[in-house]
Amino acid sequence: MALLTLENISVAYDQQYILKDFNLSVEKGNLISLLGPSGCGKTTTLRLIAGFLEAKAGKFALNGKDYTRIPVSKRNFGFVFQSYALFPHLSIYDNVAFGLRLRKVSGAELDRRVRNILDTVSLSGFENRYPKELSGGQRQRVAIARALVIEPELLLFDEPLSNLDANLRINMRVEIRRIQQELGITTVYVSHDQEECFSISDQVAIMNKGIIEQLGAPATIFKYPKTEFVARFIGFTNFIAFDTRNDENEMIALKVKDYMFTVTKHASKGEQSGMQGAIRPDDVILGMPGEIEEGPNVLTGRIKVSTFLGRSYQYVVETMLGDITVNKEMELPYPSSQEVRLHFPSEKLVLVE
Repeated sequence: MALLTLENISVAYDQQYILKDFNLSVEKGNLISLLGPSGCGKTTTLRLIAGFLEAKAGKFALNGKDYTRIPVSKRNFGFVFQSYALFPHLSIYDNVAFGLRLRKVSGAELDRRVRNILDTVSLSGFENRYPKELSGGQRQRVAIARALVIEPELLLFDEPLSNLDANLRINMRVEIRRIQQELGITTVYVSHDQEECFSISDQVAIMNKGIIEQLGAPATIFKYPKTEFVARFIGFTNFIAFDTRNDENEMIALKVKDYMFTVTKHASKGEQSGMQGAIRPDDVILGMPGEIEEGPNVLTGRIKVSTFLGRSYQYVVETMLGDITVNKEMELPYPSSQEVRLHFPSEKLVLVE
């Protein structure tokens, strides 16, 4: 049963709708990420849940209780901001204890909860330091501790790692996932970083212009996007528009011009009702004409552009169906205008709407 539900929610700024008839449900104990480009509505959704925004229409419920009109001060939610929002004049202990003191918790209970949560976020021994004496990652852990110490019903993250350097972001997202799983707290996480969301989430909602284009497990979305928008957003760069399709038992047969393609049916892929094929550059097999035979799922082309990526070369190959981008690990690159063949494995090619 879902702990959190948004039903037909609409939010507008100056009569311009950011969310309209928006629906979302989150299972208890899950971490769900809202992922999408700037302006897609992910932060608006989070602010609505937190109580910073009011919906024009619809209903927000938590654990069966209607929270739509409950003010932010009455919602027992933990919120971790992008900017940490720590009090510079207070010690780490007092920063973490701040929410408890507002709730009139005092004495031994306050001390126990503060010290326990500092231990959970690996900051025991830092109680008497001040925010300016900590690194960015340590400050973010203080912000997480402050959000968790009040024992919230829901934990909300608004791009919490965007101010950290690349290596620290990797370490912190591991910490966030560890803490979330250890405490089993239901969490809504907003980010524009695909790798960040996919690495820590139970489910990811890909948002576009105020709607969820696809909601599912990270691995399912990564392998089997349902729409062209989702496919492009998560790294599919090659698209082929087909003219005809014929659904058979295990395969889908497709045709464009004089070229035949097949796509493997897979339960995780869903219905695959589209007529457009998508494939990642890493999944296209590139070789010389003598290495790849002509046939279904094969195109002949010529090297148009070659780019060195470090471990591999990336090629733009000119074909009768348009330019195809493909990556291949090799010692020496193909020269410009070299004739090559491309094989599109049936199990890697997906159909998108």
